[in-house]
Amino acid sequence: MSEALPSPQAGRLTRRDARTLTLAALGGALEFYDFIIFVFFTVVIGHLFFPPDMPEWLQVVQTYGIFAAGYLARPLGGIVMAHFGDLVGRKRMFTFSVFLMAVPTLLIGLMPTYESIGYAAPILLLVMRMAQGAAIGGEAPGAWVFVAEHVPANRVGIACGMLTGGLTAGILLGSLMATAINVIYLPEQVAAFAWRIPFLVGGVFGLIAMYLRRWLDETPVFEAMRSQARIASVLPLKQVLRGHGRAVVMSMMATWMLTAAIVVVILMTPTLMQKLHQIAAADTLIANVAATVTLTISAVVTGAALDRFGPVRVTLVGGLALIAGVYALYLGTAADPSRLLPLYAVVGFCVGVVSIVPYLMVHAFPAAVRFTGLSFSYNVAYAVFGGLTPLAVSMMTAVNPLAPAHYVAAIVVIGIATVLVNALAVPRLAIAEVAAGQPAR
Repeated sequence: MSEALPSPQAGRLTRRDARTLTLAALGGALEFYDFIIFVFFTVVIGHLFFPPDMPEWLQVVQTYGIFAAGYLARPLGGIVMAHFGDLVGRKRMFTFSVFLMAVPTLLIGLMPTYESIGYAAPILLLVMRMAQGAAIGGEAPGAWVFVAEHVPANRVGIACGMLTGGLTAGILLGSLMATAINVIYLPEQVAAFAWRIPFLVGGVFGLIAMYLRRWLDETPVFEAMRSQARIASVLPLKQVLRGHGRAVVMSMMATWMLTAAIVVVILMTPTLMQKLHQIAAADTLIANVAATVTLTISAVVTGAALDRFGPVRVTLVGGLALIAGVYALYLGTAADPSRLLPLYAVVGFCVGVVSIVPYLMVHAFPAAVRFTGLSFSYNVAYAVFGGLTPLAVSMMTAVNPLAPAHYVAAIVVIGIATVLVNALAVPRLAIAEVAAGQPAR
């Protein structure tokens, strides 16, 4: 049996740990902002980057297709960056992912439109969007691995929670920026120039985040592997698929719970509430901002609870709370639409249970293939389940208005079962033990 690699000793977070977590969370927030800001300006971009005589519905469909291309590029980008992250270092890929997101975002803000360069405009937009997708595929897995291998073994939960909170804060920043642009500028000003502002701001701040990440240190776990020549000698993905199938399945099932909570509760609910209960769009968006704020806070709280109480109890309590919360949201709003904001804020807090997902995944794979295993499982599952969920929920909602709640509840039950089965099969291990690839005792 191989000797366990050195890892940070259990204890309090140091000032260096706090700096690492802060910079990582900030970079994650800015990167998710860059990725999500596109969707808030879909209509304007459709008018500007496609022929003016094209029907508006077709412009919107094609623009959403370009937006979706970013999701299709996620698995490939994540796997490639994870491959090099396991071979040459976490820090390099962690910094490169921000660069790969910031540059295309900045270029979108500077890009000429169809009026200037014709069909080259949508083609270039597609290329930039795919580069963004590749970047986001490496960011979340890379960030979770990076901070988990930096902090003391009994602080992995709070590290994953802070990163998850940072990612959701990026969605909030995008929503706030889009709202501000549409409040400050008239529609014709937005179409003329103001739509560029969010992309230019995101690109500049992304480059700043990349520069700040240069000051971070390589993780102690990877440094130990490098010094002891334990870096993967064969293709990391091949090792993951050959020797860690159980961990891959567990990670994918956990990611399914994350996609159900984020896609249905945070991304789809505003539109669903408008259609089901004729609530004004502005009211649903304000409620959505409240839910995203409480989610960001709860992600950190959940992370701290994981360190104190362990994954089983946190998942049971948090999962059941999310099920109760999503039913309260849909039943309560149907009874009285004025309850939307407080109920949405409460269920947003319940969604914070998704911080359990990165916590499970960083413990599921040995250090030599941790980045690759996590990235492959997370990105493939997110591409599949994240892509199918909106279609499935929309079709079911046409038959039953409570279908969104039923769907989330069913997937959360699967998530709880996954955690319980994993806990029985593999006792809770410290990062150091998992890094060495030692079997559970």
